[in-house]
Amino acid sequence: MTTLSPDSSSSKKPLLGVNIDHVATLRQARGVDYPSPLAAALLCEQAGADGITIHLREDRRHIQDADVYEIAAQLTTRLNLEMAATTEMLAIACEVQPFWVCLVPEKRAELTTEGGLDVAGQVAWLTDYISKLHDAGIKVSLFIDPNETQIKAAVACQADAIELHTGAYAEMGLANDTAGQQTELQRIKQAVSIAQQADSDMLINAGHGLTRDNVNAIAQIEGIYELNIGHALIADAVFVGLIQAVIMMKVAMHQ
Repeated sequence: MTTLSPDSSSSKKPLLGVNIDHVATLRQARGVDYPSPLAAALLCEQAGADGITIHLREDRRHIQDADVYEIAAQLTTRLNLEMAATTEMLAIACEVQPFWVCLVPEKRAELTTEGGLDVAGQVAWLTDYISKLHDAGIKVSLFIDPNETQIKAAVACQADAIELHTGAYAEMGLANDTAGQQTELQRIKQAVSIAQQADSDMLINAGHGLTRDNVNAIAQIEGIYELNIGHALIADAVFVGLIQAVIMMKVAMHQ
């Protein structure tokens, strides 16, 4: 197998955050203590990941509390802790103090996050919640659909960043709907522009459903700071190994 090396010539290229939830999914399927999410996180860093993302779900279906504390203590990059905006999760985040918290919607029955957070419908609650995270020294991102109303609500809540949900874009590609995928791509581009105009200091991330086949068009959007990618990258790792999977994703982003 030929080993690829990512091109790092441009500082404007988006960073890669690797979501390792599905390493924990594999472990939980057997109720054993392997494979280790911590070991996966450290390998991803070694391969060039700019940060590690984990989602501590309320039902603890994959990442466990012990994983959060262990990974936070040993990362050399940045931990992005995805979580629901609950009182329980606030207490955990303030104790762990990850670099980032990304607030996401959560339904018990969903296979994966199905859409963006309704920020506009809970501005008061989220403003107070974000303020408490800020008081703990934690930066906050909101996972939202590429929608002007939600973007402006995120600004009103004083979030440090937004993460645009790219799921519809990815699904159009899987359905071989080229026109639909282009429509969703334009929607994401427009959302980036709206966010930049609404708050020039707010970082703009993106993620969900991104693969080596569809990531490049998203990575080329000027203004996107970081892409968070998990399932497809872990799936690639089954065949090529985790280090090579990270390298291959960065090459796909930057080619």
